[in-house]
Order: sequence, then structure tokens, then C-alpha cells
Amino acid sequence: MMGSERGYRSRDYWFAFYFSLLFFGNQTLAELRYSLPEEMKEGTIVGNVAKDLGLEKTSLIDRRFRVVSGSKDAFFEVNPDNGALQVRKKIDREELCHGSGVCLMELKILVEDPLEMHHVVVEITDVNDHSPSFSEKEQQFEIAEHTSLGTRFELHAARDPDAGINSIRTYTLTSNDHFEIEISQSDDDKIPFLVLKKSLDREQRNTLALIVTAVDGGKPQRSGILNVSIIVIDINDNRPIFSQDTYHIEIYENLPVGTIVTRVNATDPDEGTNGELEYSFSRTLGRKVYEIFELDNLSGKIKLKGVVDFEDSEIFKLDVQASDKGTPPLTSRCKVIVKIKDENDNHPEIEVTSLSNTVPEDSKLGTVISLISMTDKDSGVNGKIISRISEDVPFELKASYKENIYSVVTKRFLDREEVSHYEITITATDCGEPPLSTVKTLNIQISDVNDNRPHFSQNPLQFYLLENNIAGHSIVSVTATDKDVNENAAVSYHIVRGRSENDLTIFLNINSDNGHISALKSFDFESLKTFQFQVVASDSGTPSLSSNVTVNVFILDQNDNAPVILYPVSSNGSAEGVEEVPRNVNAGHLVTKVRAYDADIGYNGWLLFSLQEVTDHSLFGLDRYTGQIRTLRSFTETEEAQHKLVILVKDNGNVSLSATATVMVKVVEPKEAFAAADVKSATKDEEDNNVTFYLMITLGSVSTLFLISIIVLIAMQCSKSTDYTSKYIQEPNYDGTLCHSIQYRSGEKRYMLVGPRMSIGSTIVPGSHANTLMLPDRRTPGEVRQNPLLQNMFTGEPFQLPPESIC
Repeated sequence: MMGSERGYRSRDYWFAFYFSLLFFGNQTLAELRYSLPEEMKEGTIVGNVAKDLGLEKTSLIDRRFRVVSGSKDAFFEVNPDNGALQVRKKIDREELCHGSGVCLMELKILVEDPLEMHHVVVEITDVNDHSPSFSEKEQQFEIAEHTSLGTRFELHAARDPDAGINSIRTYTLTSNDHFEIEISQSDDDKIPFLVLKKSLDREQRNTLALIVTAVDGGKPQRSGILNVSIIVIDINDNRPIFSQDTYHIEIYENLPVGTIVTRVNATDPDEGTNGELEYSFSRTLGRKVYEIFELDNLSGKIKLKGVVDFEDSEIFKLDVQASDKGTPPLTSRCKVIVKIKDENDNHPEIEVTSLSNTVPEDSKLGTVISLISMTDKDSGVNGKIISRISEDVPFELKASYKENIYSVVTKRFLDREEVSHYEITITATDCGEPPLSTVKTLNIQISDVNDNRPHFSQNPLQFYLLENNIAGHSIVSVTATDKDVNENAAVSYHIVRGRSENDLTIFLNINSDNGHISALKSFDFESLKTFQFQVVASDSGTPSLSSNVTVNVFILDQNDNAPVILYPVSSNGSAEGVEEVPRNVNAGHLVTKVRAYDADIGYNGWLLFSLQEVTDHSLFGLDRYTGQIRTLRSFTETEEAQHKLVILVKDNGNVSLSATATVMVKVVEPKEAFAAADVKSATKDEEDNNVTFYLMITLGSVSTLFLISIIVLIAMQCSKSTDYTSKYIQEPNYDGTLCHSIQYRSGEKRYMLVGPRMSIGSTIVPGSHANTLMLPDRRTPGEVRQNPLLQNMFTGEPFQLPPESIC
């Protein structure tokens, strides 16, 4: 580039030099004329100047063939090799030649030796390289919708730098119903106008967007556009129009206050105040509509102001009007129909129309005790009721011919003694979602019927009574229970009287109200061991029911008999005797044996012997259980000839009773002892006969009573359905004291009653340790009845007597 600039400067100098030469004496030899379109690219050949001038191509370099020009911008140059004139720089005709006329460029071609100056004129022809353009891209018009037809509105004119046919030829307008374009010629300019050919209606179309196009005459044609906006100005010529004449709305009941029910929408094609709308309810609506609904006068939203209840009203009809703010205002109306949809918001209701609170226990199956009706204010499935009754009661629901009406009837037999009161739960559930339920409870009392006999807890009953009871006092008590109530359970008692002369029931009296039995006489164990009678318990129902029980009373022994000395006994009846012992006897010699008897039995009849007085304790000894008196050592020569022994015999009663016997022991020589023995033997035979007679009477009495006791016990065992049996074995044993024992078995245990009489106080368990003695409680007759040990000989822990204590 720098080299080119230097070349241009040297050329300018040469151009000035040759110009002066030409001006002062030389003339132009030739003038050439060429035509070239604008915007041709560099290097484009305009024409071959050397050829057209008749110059030799080979001499062009030597003659310095060149273009000389005074312009700063050299648009052309010649090629010294071939003499062609070519474009050196791109040419813009509109920039070079302002205007629409012919654009010419004059060039001077200089050659030297000889010096020649040739003129070359290059005409730059126009190329359609510019589009028409508007000074503004958009033009806006405000036209009232009542504007007259034919009104003209001037548009902006377009400009195009091109000339001739390439300049603006015409204007066009986009197709529309309201406007057309007209062109007015002013000098060289064409001015476009919009002409209203059809009335405007803002409500149909409030704006129009038109495009004006300016087109030139080039090929291809070029164009420019102008956006034309038409704003239609409104007048109040339209009423509001609702989107619907009738709005049908469905809502659920119980929606929260403030919920939007719907929105009415009206439109007014007018604008401004002419199109501003206000909504309101018609003044002819009922007061209830205003209490439940409210209308936003600007937005048209209808909201809930109060609670909607389907059961109260199923449908609401609202009249809504819309008014614009034009002058005068225009109004239109629509109807809003609100249908309320049911929601499951009501619990079923159970109504007891009739009820029998008390039902006899002998009621037949299917007896109606109550009538029930059920209702639900909801509708459809929400009002459909399913009923059920509690399963653990002997009642059921029976449907009637009419829906939701039921009867409660018995389905099983009733028994007041098992269940006297029922709480019947009836549940009604609707079929809504979620389902709602109601529960009703019926309290049914079962009334009593005399269908139960008095009942004794045990039959037979066994009681134990201490002898010597106080006449007139209660000895035993019987109690029967009755599962019935009131008079059906009021039990009275009486004793079944026998007809025999020996019937003991004549000595018994019973309290009919409480079953306490008192004896009119005192019983003696030694004369009566047991007796039996029957008691009948009757209720007060109609008809009366009764049951009886066998009562076995066992008389228990008391220590009311003192021991009786059977030996020694003197001729005057006192307990005294004389025994002769040879002096030469050894230690352990049996001197004599004191024999005693106690009418009591058991512990009360158990006798113990002890020495109260003795002349020499080292000489004689007494066995405390058998009453045998033996020598403890041999007699000495200096021993006294007579010794006195006082023996105390006492029983083991709670309050011990006793007797004493005196034995005089004479120590004799052996010969005298044998003679005395003969005399004594005769005397003793007589005494033994008397003793034997008494013993036989006693044994006969005891055996008779014992046999009676066995028969009674066997009869009792046969009448009882128990799991035990009794076997009695009599074992008489007489050795100084009359004794006997009774053995019996209960389950796996064997028991023995020991003593002169059968007594619970002397029970022995064979096989156990024989040194343990259990003493009976010393209780009053009333305490004996309540003592399990004394009331039942087959219960409690047994006690034992040592073998040597059995008499």
C-alpha cells in the first residue's frame, strides 16, 4: 500500500508536467468513450485503450503508458502489458454522482516519446443496488369508528438513491376491507395516501395493522415497507354480553365460607368507561340468597357467605346483571343455577318406638321386645342404612315390610340365673364415604321365674356336737340357696318328723327363716353317739319348689367322767387292797396291777398312773401307762414288813379328772406267803367273779352301741356318692382298763379310733411314729361346729398314740 501511494504521488507530478506541456503547445490526439455499470469488482476491464488508440502493445512500457487524474481516488488504471483500462477501485454511482442524471468520468491517458494525451470518458451506469426506504419504520393513525367514508390520510413518502427506472415506481397496500391507497405526484416525488372506503367498528376490530410497500422499477425489483397502525376510537354502542346465558354449577354442601362458587363473565366490546362493567344481584332475589351468597361487583366472583346445607335446600337460582359505565349505561342479565350435592354429613338416627324393659326368662323364641325405626337425612348411598346388633346377646334384629323398621326379638332361651341383664347395642351405619354410624343401647332386665329349687351345698350334711350341750341353744345350722330372686328365692325350713317313739326329732326345733336348729335336751355321748334327721327347704314361689338334706350329727365326747378304780377294791367299796410279797423275791417282781376304767373315750379316757405316796421310793416302781407295781430291788433283812403305796389315776382331759387307790404291801416269809396265797386265792376268785360280771355288762353295752354306730355309718356311706369307703374293725383289749379301737380307711389313708368309746380325739395312723399325741381342741359346742378338724373326721392331720398308751 505504501508503494502504491508513492506511485500515485509521482504520477501526480508527471501529470502536472505533461499538462503544462499540453496546455502550452500540444494537442489531444484522441478521445475514447466507454460505459461501465457501477459496483463492478476490481480488475474488471472497461476496454482496451491501447488498441482503440492504435498503440503498439510492445511500446507501452517504454512510452510509460498511464492514466493521469487529479482525483484523490483513482478508480481506473491501465495495464501496461496489454493496454487494457480496468477498474482499480469499486465504484458507487450514488456516491460518486449525486442525482438521477448521467454519471460520467473523464480520464486522461498519457504516453511519452512522442508525448500524447488522450481523453477517455467512462459513463457509470446505474445498477439497482438500493431498495426504497421510509424515513420512519411505522406510522400510526387514530380514527374514530364513526369517521366518514373517503377520508384521506397522508402517508410518509419513500426515498430511493437509484435513478431512472431503478427509482420508486409505485406504492402498494396489504389487502383489507377498510382502506385503499392513492398516489399523488408532486414534482419528482410520489406521495401516498390512505383512503377510508368502509366504516370502522371498534367492537369488531379495534386496531388494524397495514403494510405500505414502496417498489422500484429495477430488475429484480427492490422494495421498502412502512408499518401503518390504525387505532379505532370507541363510542358506547354495545351492551355487555355474558359468556353464558345460564350458568349451571354443582357444589358440595358444607363448603367453607369464602369458597368461590363460580365466576360470571360478561364482556363489552366498547372500551374505556364504555366497556367497564359492574356486576350485581337482581333485587328480586329472596333474602336467603343474600345470606348465603355474595357477588364481587368487579370480578364477577360468586362466593359463599354462609353455610350451604343440602338437607335445607337442594338448589339456588341467582339472577346476575352486568352494567357498563357509558352514558347512558347499558345492562344485560344472566341466570346462575347452583345445585347442591349431598355429602355424608348426617349420622343415621335410631328411634326406639316401643321397648319392654323387663322380659320374663321363660319367654318364647321370637318374642318381640322392641320396635325400632332408623332414618338418615342424607340421600342416595349416603342415606342407605345397614343395621346390626351385638352378637353376644340372645336377641336379633328382624326386618319388617317397610325399609329401616325393625323389631328386636329373642333368638335363644333366656336364663336369668345365668345373665340377669343385657345391654343390647344396635348400630346403624350408612353407606357414605366415609361411613357414619350411630349406636343405641337398650337395657333389658330379665325378670325371674320360679324355675330353681333351693339347693344345699352338700348332702348329706355332717355336724359334730359336744355332749352336754345347753338345752334350747342352737346346735347346728343348715342353709340352702336359691338362684331365683325375691319371693322365688325366699327359703323356709322345716324338719321331717318321724313317727317312731325313739325319734329324736321331737327334741329338735328349727328356725324356718334362717335354718338354725336348736336342741331341747342335752345329749350324753356315753348314751348317744350319733343321730340323723332330714330338713326340707322350700321357696315361696308359685308353685313352690323344695329340696331336702340329710343331717348327720355326731356327738363328741367331753371329759365328764372320772376314772373308776376296778382293782384293788375293798369289801366296803373303797379303792384299797393288801398285797403280800415274799421277802426273797428279786427285782422286777410284779407286786400287783392297778386296774382303772374311764367312761370317756380318746384323749379324755387315756389314763396315766403315778405314785402319790410310797414308804420307800427305792423299793417299788409304778408303770405310768399299765399301772403295774414291781419291785425295784430285793428286800433286806432289816426291811420293814409293811409298805403303803397311794396311786393316783388321772385322765388326760383338758380339765383332768382323777381317782386314787391305796395298796398295802406286806413283806412275809416264804412259808407264810404260800399259806396266805391259798386263802387269798379263794377270796380273789370271788372278787374276780364280780369283776367279770361287770366287765361282761360293760362290754355288751359298748358292743351294742358300736354295732349301731357301724350300721349308721355304713348307711351314710352308701347314701353318699363319694370316693372313699370306711371299714370298721373292732379290737377289744383289756388289761386293767377296758379299751377298744376302730379302724377305717379314707382314700389312701387308714385311721384308727382308740379308747373306751369311739372318739375323734384319739385317731391313730398306723405305721407312723408311735410317740406323737395330738390333743383335740377344747372348744365350745358352737366352736366345734366351725372347726374343720372336729366337723369331719375324714379331714385334717391325724394324731397318734404310743402303743403302750392303748390301755
